[in-house]
Amino acid sequence: MKDLSKDSVTWLEVGDEAEGQRIDNYLLRVAKGVPKSHIYRILRSGEVRVNKGRVAAEYRLQIGDRLRVPPLRTAERPSQAAVPAREFVLAYEDEALIVVDKPAGTAVHGGSGVSFGVIEQLRRARPLAKLLELAHRLDRETSGLLVVAKKRVALTKLHDMFRDGVIAKRYLALVKGRWRNELQHVRLPLYKYLTAEGERRVSVNAEGKVAHSIVRLLARWENFSLVEVELKTGRTHQIRVHLSHLGYPIAGDDKYGDFSLNKRLQKAGLGRMFLHAAKLSLPHPLSNEPLVLESPLPPELRGFVDQLERNEKREYGQAL
Repeated sequence: MKDLSKDSVTWLEVGDEAEGQRIDNYLLRVAKGVPKSHIYRILRSGEVRVNKGRVAAEYRLQIGDRLRVPPLRTAERPSQAAVPAREFVLAYEDEALIVVDKPAGTAVHGGSGVSFGVIEQLRRARPLAKLLELAHRLDRETSGLLVVAKKRVALTKLHDMFRDGVIAKRYLALVKGRWRNELQHVRLPLYKYLTAEGERRVSVNAEGKVAHSIVRLLARWENFSLVEVELKTGRTHQIRVHLSHLGYPIAGDDKYGDFSLNKRLQKAGLGRMFLHAAKLSLPHPLSNEPLVLESPLPPELRGFVDQLERNEKREYGQAL
């Protein structure tokens, strides 16, 4: 990326990574540290030119556009050395997107007390990549399939598909209790709020947004059930809150779970939340060809399920 803080005008040429992006958002991305108000001022004043002409902030960039950008004073950026480069296990990659098999305990991005996440580490590991942007989110404690776009046109299409429910998302969860129904639709509205400590939480509330989960029973033991949850909407903490509200909290969930059970589970070998993004089905954002991607249960979750199965006829479940 060019240095925009020097004393002379900078010329930028738009590639496919920025095709279709609004020019204000593009400048905010390439000129990190420059106040938003300043970006809009130089657009209004005509100091920014596209192909020698003035444009509005709403102008959408085209491949080959030549941008004239005046000298910009950027704030000192934190050293990139603080972000360790990391390549992750991949479920899929092509010229348009990457699907990362995210480990539990790793945030998808920095913020809220986290210095960096998957996206910052990927960018550090791939300095020549023109674009790497998250297409959606996973909770820090959740493992599994995470989609990262490599082209702006793919990112826009993926955002549309996630918003419109075109992408089928299925998760595996181990819950406390014996889930009764082979197939159950859960339609409970979810409301976001902040605790007195400023932490984000979600509850079932009539004033919340529509949320729809489909739960399928896969296996059942004395005190636990393994379920597959298909998300028809993508609300914050949707699976965790839906299951907990129905009386089946996810094993190891430190926000909505059974905290005394979690302590016993840690001693029994389950030291994380048992929620895994196991399957994604979607049309490819560029070719429209069907993509079906799967991630097997991580060893620590598979091992705990195996332990339950081995002890099914013993009193292991009752002891927990």
